[in-house]
Amino acid sequence: MITHPDIEEYLQKVVTVPIPILTEMEQFAQKQNLPIVGPLVGRLLISLIKFGHVHTVLECGSGFGYSAMWMALALSENAKITCIELDDKNIQQAKKFFEKAELLHKVTFLKGDANEIVPELATTYDLILNDIDKGQYSKILPHLIKRVRVGGMIFSTNVLWQGKGTQQTVNPAIRAIQEYNEMLIKEDCLWNSFIPLGEGIALSIKLRR
Repeated sequence: MITHPDIEEYLQKVVTVPIPILTEMEQFAQKQNLPIVGPLVGRLLISLIKFGHVHTVLECGSGFGYSAMWMALALSENAKITCIELDDKNIQQAKKFFEKAELLHKVTFLKGDANEIVPELATTYDLILNDIDKGQYSKILPHLIKRVRVGGMIFSTNVLWQGKGTQQTVNPAIRAIQEYNEMLIKEDCLWNSFIPLGEGIALSIKLRR
């Protein structure tokens, strides 16, 4: 948590989830001790998709499908999410949740390492969500830039890492996040905004060079 606890508590109380399955997924994550972006970030994703007329989404590091579920709710019936996830157990669990929500038709799951799969993809996307292992963020960024369309957005999670990303450190995991943020800022084809929500969000719009 990087916002004031009182603010976080207030917002958690006033926001609602669109469908009960999301609450079930949050309970599953808590029971299994799995990280999720949470409903505040989920609502931001819906806002971005609806405002930006997003039709194609690529998610790298989908886990058991929590953030993808939020995005699927906002997408039109003919839109598609491609989810890349390394753990087959997570994919099977995600499929169960999507089937229960009657949204499985909107999602395609690809099992494997996003750093290996993304360079082989032949299409571009309106929105790419980056939530892979944080140590691999810098490695995958050039591939994500190629795969997002001009005017599209790369949505990166955990870029402030509980506020630790603001501190000087030799911790390799935190340094990896800091280096990724520096890469975003230096990339002249991206317009970046950083939001202290969840564990920190970076919104990077691809510009025409």
